[in-house]
Amino acid sequence: MIEHNTPHKIVVIGGGYAGTLAANRLRMRDDVDITLVNPRPEFVERIRLHQFVARTGDATIDYGTLLGEGIQLVVDSVTRIDTAARAVRLASGRTLDYDYVIYAVGSSRAVPSSVPGAAEFAFDIAEFEYAQRLRARLEELPPDAQITVVGGGLTGIETAAELAEQGRRVTLVCGRTLAPTFSASGRRYIANWLSRHGVAVLEAAVVSEVRPDAVVVAGGAVRTSALTIWTAGFGVPELAAASGLRTDALGRLLTDETLTSVDDHRIVAAGDAAAPSGRPLRMSGYAAGPLGAQAADTVLSRIAGTEPAVLDLAFTGACVSLGRHAGIRQLARKDDTAVNVYIGGRMGAVIKEVTCKFVVSKRIRGEARKPGSMGWPKGGPRPEQPAAAARVVTSP
Repeated sequence: MIEHNTPHKIVVIGGGYAGTLAANRLRMRDDVDITLVNPRPEFVERIRLHQFVARTGDATIDYGTLLGEGIQLVVDSVTRIDTAARAVRLASGRTLDYDYVIYAVGSSRAVPSSVPGAAEFAFDIAEFEYAQRLRARLEELPPDAQITVVGGGLTGIETAAELAEQGRRVTLVCGRTLAPTFSASGRRYIANWLSRHGVAVLEAAVVSEVRPDAVVVAGGAVRTSALTIWTAGFGVPELAAASGLRTDALGRLLTDETLTSVDDHRIVAAGDAAAPSGRPLRMSGYAAGPLGAQAADTVLSRIAGTEPAVLDLAFTGACVSLGRHAGIRQLARKDDTAVNVYIGGRMGAVIKEVTCKFVVSKRIRGEARKPGSMGWPKGGPRPEQPAAAARVVTSP
């Protein structure tokens, strides 16, 4: 450990996978004062929210079991990052001074306003509070009620599968294709599992309207739906833009390849809310941990007066659960493009469960026990930086 007389104040905004790991990793130095700001008093395992909705698993963990000694947890919401005053403004009225900020606000719901009725009548599963609302609504429905899941990505597949395994009548509307990031053989495996469990999969179908008791598919077909769950896409909180920092079109903070804001070298991003060189990585729990570690390393390098390392992360694939007894581990190249190899069935389910536990027990808790211990696959290709995204303002 490195000792110093004057603590460096670091505020981590967001207590998800990236932010919690970053806070723990910052403890590689003794001369840091670390505050983690999160709107909830418990850590949410977002990758288990579909289980929470179906009552097949829990999705919250006490921060006391995750955070290393000395980290202060503040349960509050950040309304603005005041870069001129180097202060984080909170909804409660409190102000936290900082030397550095790690911006790890994650991603959130993205129910489109362009689809009539979607915001009013569709439920989603992107955050814990929305999952609570969805679970309560699900329990009000009779077992044979028709449920529509909108979105053929991994979240939609897991949600549809979890409900179908319990005997629910589910239709999955994919938009384009089922599991578009998977290999053709992996997609066939998922499609076959869903078919065997009674899920009606509509590919190349777009929901154009959501009603209280139905969905309208583009072309005018009306399909009964007692409950519509929207999983098609994620958004990003508007905090960065509201604080005068440049973002991409979705609202992710624009950074260079060290995850440092292109506007302020004292703000470093991590997780789903980061857009390095304007080319963000896939939003995922897989990327969140390494990005959190990279963000912490960048801050520690700036404190030490050394040059931060550039982003280096190789992907290996993705896991999807299909209920509690099956799953699929899709393998991929380092650039995150799928190869025609997967592991399915019971072994796929075991791999998915081990992965979920690994993220918390080995990565987050591992950093709490031994800061700086986490490693990750490297050697993944990154695009050249656009000139506009390469500049970092280093005002004192």
